[in-house]
Amino acid sequence: MREDYVLIDLFSGGGGYARGFVDTGRYRHVLGVDNYPPAARTYTVNFPSAQFIADDIKEVTGRLIRDYTGIGRGEVDVITASPPCEPFTGANPKRMRDPLDRLYRDPAGQLFLHAIRLIGELQPRVFIIENVPGIMEAPIRRSIRAELARVGYDTVYFNVLRAEEHGTPSRRIRVFVSNIRLQPARSKPPTVWEALKDLPPPGSPYPPNHEAGQIPSRHRRRLPRLRWGESLITYQGAKRRLPNYIRLHPYRIAPTVMGTSRFIHPFEDRLLTVREQARLMGFPDYHVFVGSRDAQYDMVGEAVPPPLARSIALVAAGVLDNYYSDHTRHSLEEREAR
Repeated sequence: MREDYVLIDLFSGGGGYARGFVDTGRYRHVLGVDNYPPAARTYTVNFPSAQFIADDIKEVTGRLIRDYTGIGRGEVDVITASPPCEPFTGANPKRMRDPLDRLYRDPAGQLFLHAIRLIGELQPRVFIIENVPGIMEAPIRRSIRAELARVGYDTVYFNVLRAEEHGTPSRRIRVFVSNIRLQPARSKPPTVWEALKDLPPPGSPYPPNHEAGQIPSRHRRRLPRLRWGESLITYQGAKRRLPNYIRLHPYRIAPTVMGTSRFIHPFEDRLLTVREQARLMGFPDYHVFVGSRDAQYDMVGEAVPPPLARSIALVAAGVLDNYYSDHTRHSLEEREAR
């Protein structure tokens, strides 16, 4: 059983996907790619042994990645990717009406195709692309299958996974497009209070990213009357109004953590800190976020929750174990036949 499967992480963001993979101890993380400066700094702080390309992925080629890493075509075990979800999510009121326009005309949606392009150029044994359930609309789904077949992957699964079924104390439904079936073992999540109760007061020296934020003054007078599960405001999504500044229920799991959303502490009249929201996504306290406070919240809310990523990583490692075991056996049989 190997413990150094080669991992490349595209659209790496603040590193939630990589954190889950690396913390299994089964992967050699060689490269992250993202052009968002706070994400680049955050990633290099947390994964100092990995190379990082801080560039627009449209300018990144398989050859450039091979030059950075020294890893040849066909030598990559896993590529993970989290292209932007804004073109596809129902929370975006500016989402294009035609589903195919979201993939082929929206500049952000086209980045999904660049992830597929790089997968084709590098030919990993396993690829896993994360996005929102909006990519399950039939025209988008058919197009993604066709694009992956064009670069050499005829077997494609659209795996719908819930983060809360894999140890994450917040709700999150995501689709993982891959060439392997993902059915990771499930685990019970902690509640909000179980996840937060041992943290020191905001402003303490440890853990990092644990400074209290300010609620806009126009909303503060309503805050003491806010009950568990209630929100201070709503904003317009693509199909309906969505809540923000939600007072969390301490004995349930949290709603979906998003970069644009903020939560209110269940027992105190204040916003959750970045660290508290990171805990609701399953980030360990040693994972540090760099940049402005808003950038930190965004990186937390846009991440793949590390507990879910870890469950996926273990499934992928099992597939690779079988692959290399079969490859070794076939090589020995061929050698004996000669």
